[in-house]
Order: sequence, then C-alpha cells, then structure tokens
Amino acid sequence: MSTQRELDELAADAVQRAPYEAAELLAERSDADFIAVLEMINPLVGQQILRELDDRRRSELFASAPPASARQWLKNTEYPEDSVGWLMENPVAVFRPHMTVGETIDAMRKLTKRAFITYGYVTDGSNKLIGVLVFRDLMLATPDKKLSEVMYSNIFTLRPNMALTDAMKSTLNRHFPVYPVCDEAGRLVGLVRGQSLFEARAIELSAQPGTMVGVNEEERLATPVSRSLWMRHPWLQVNLLTAFISGAVVGMFDETLKNIVILTVFLPVLAGQSGNTGCQALAVCLRGLTLGDLKRGEERTLLMKEAQLGLWNGALVGLVAALGMFIYASMQHNPHAAILALVVMISMVASCIVSGLAGAIIPLTLRKFGADPATASSIFLTTATDVVSMGTFLALATWLVR
Repeated sequence: MSTQRELDELAADAVQRAPYEAAELLAERSDADFIAVLEMINPLVGQQILRELDDRRRSELFASAPPASARQWLKNTEYPEDSVGWLMENPVAVFRPHMTVGETIDAMRKLTKRAFITYGYVTDGSNKLIGVLVFRDLMLATPDKKLSEVMYSNIFTLRPNMALTDAMKSTLNRHFPVYPVCDEAGRLVGLVRGQSLFEARAIELSAQPGTMVGVNEEERLATPVSRSLWMRHPWLQVNLLTAFISGAVVGMFDETLKNIVILTVFLPVLAGQSGNTGCQALAVCLRGLTLGDLKRGEERTLLMKEAQLGLWNGALVGLVAALGMFIYASMQHNPHAAILALVVMISMVASCIVSGLAGAIIPLTLRKFGADPATASSIFLTTATDVVSMGTFLALATWLVR
C-alpha cells in the first residue's frame, strides 16, 4: 500500500477529474489504494467513481473493502444520485441505552483508532435512533450512569431520499459537523458530514455555468481533447441549427434591409440587449431552482415579475436606443428618422419582455420534462431572443416605413 502522502496526492488528483477519468486512474492501482482513496474523498464523488467501474472491478473492491464500508457503499446506491443517500457514511459509534458511561468510553477508545468520531448514537433493539451522545457530557458524567440519562433525545435527522437542495436548506442554520440519517421508521442508516453536504452542492453549482452552454458537467481541465470534443460538439451543431432559424427570420426581410440599410446597424443592439435581459432572468431562475427558493406553484409569480422587469427595462433602454436611432438617422438625412426611432422603442420593449419570460420559461419547461434545467438553456434562450428581437424590429419597419 502507498504511503499516506502518496494517497493524499492520489485523492487530490482523483477529485479534480471527471468520474470516468478518476475511475480509470484508480483502476490501475491496488485494491488497498483504491479503497483508501474512496474512504478519504467526498462520498458523493466516491459513488460516482464506483458507478463508472465494470461489475467485476466493483465486486473485487467490495470484497476487499472493510465489510462496514462495502455495505454502506451498496446501500447508498439504492438512492438517487442527487440525494442525501449518496453522501452517507457508515455510523461507527452506535450504542444501546442500557450501557453505562464507563463502558461507552472504553468502547470509544477502541473505535477512535479506526474511525473519526464526532458524536455517539444511541439506538434501541430495532436500530431506531433515540439519542445522540456528546463527548463532553460523557467525560463529565459518572461512569455508572446509563446512556439514557446523558443522551440528547431531541434529535435532528435527515432522510436518505431527501434532495441535496432540501437537506442543505434544512441544515443551513444548524452548523452541526455531522447529521444522522434515518429512514421513515426512524432507523439509523448512515451519517452525513456537513462538509460533505456543502461540498456536494458546491460541485453542482460550479458545473451550472458550463451546462448552460452545452458543456458536460463531467468535463475537467484534464479531460482529453477527443473526449471534450465528443461532449461539446453536439451542442454546437444544435446551436448552428438555431442560428439558421435566426438567420431565416432576418432573410424574410431581405428587401426591407436593402431599402433601409440603416436597420442593420441596430440589429446587434437589439439582439444584445434582449439577450442580456434573458440571461439575467435565466440566472435568477436557475439559482432559485438550485437553492430551492422556487417552490411548486410559484411559477406564475416568477413569470409576472420577469414580464414587469422586461417592460420597465425595455422602456428605459428603448428610450435611449430610440434617441440613438433618431440622431443617427437624421445624420444620414433619412426622412423616416422619427418612425425608425419609434420602431426601435417598440421592438426593444417587446423583445425585453419576451426574453425575460423566455429566461424563466426555458428552465421551468426543461425541469417539467425531467431534464436538467441548466442543460444548454443559454442556446435555446439565444434563439428565442434573436428571433423575437430581430423579427419584431424588421416586421415593424417593413409595416411602418413605406
């Protein structure tokens, strides 16, 4: 087995890689090294790595691992990937209420040699959690006292099938280093460390900006070029298709652009402003979904807010843009300067309203169909904002400027 320093370096390397890359890296090492790394890293990352192994290699690891760890890893796979269950560690310091403080301290001395223990847990004959032990209380209590007399019976627990977002919200103001995890019957099934819980959420949040533009959440800096190309390129083809759609809308007004060349100057202005409005709405909506702020049934409120913001932002920006169009058209001696300014004003308001709504509707729709709300949402948003902003602008110009 490698030295502790080598294992620390190996674990640090593994967590920086995508799960499939970490699995390839660790698969070449001895079972002892592989198991040691799995016990050192975030349990969620460990489960992702185990999932990438073939059945034979995974079975070999389970057979070589300490029985308690192997049982816990198998149990964790029974729950969804984004749940508390994937973060569970094996509860080591578990005692019965009839044990004395002296017996418990003796047992603790042995257990701390093979595991890091923060709290002790008291369960009944059916493994139902009935109390939590704090070291300070054990040290100050008389040796003959029963655990039922010194334990805390007012217990905060998590459920293994809880979404990580819900678990993070429920623990936000508690700041416990470790949380017991119990099933519906109250039986102790595992422990989750507060650090592991918030690390898991940090991993998800860090992946979100990339998924918005079609970058797979598994891609890392060390991912080979061929793999990165395979992950990214399909979304670029989708983006190309959506760009063709936007181009087709502009092409419908080819005659208008030939006659009123000045319109081409303001096309990128409209697209840029409406795109930014949509991205703002998209970012707020994704943040609400990720942190659990957006509850079921509150979608209408969100849409109304984004529509109002789009109206006010579009009106304020539209006034400035309209003034810019009027000045520029007047400098070009265009006889329709006032009408073109009005076209810019109306188009800016309409496009900002629609882009704000699209920024909220796209992730909500993806979530409704069971997809990741962040997945390539920026690509779909860009298409919607370009089609609406350019289409509205050119259609109004065609209609009002004869």
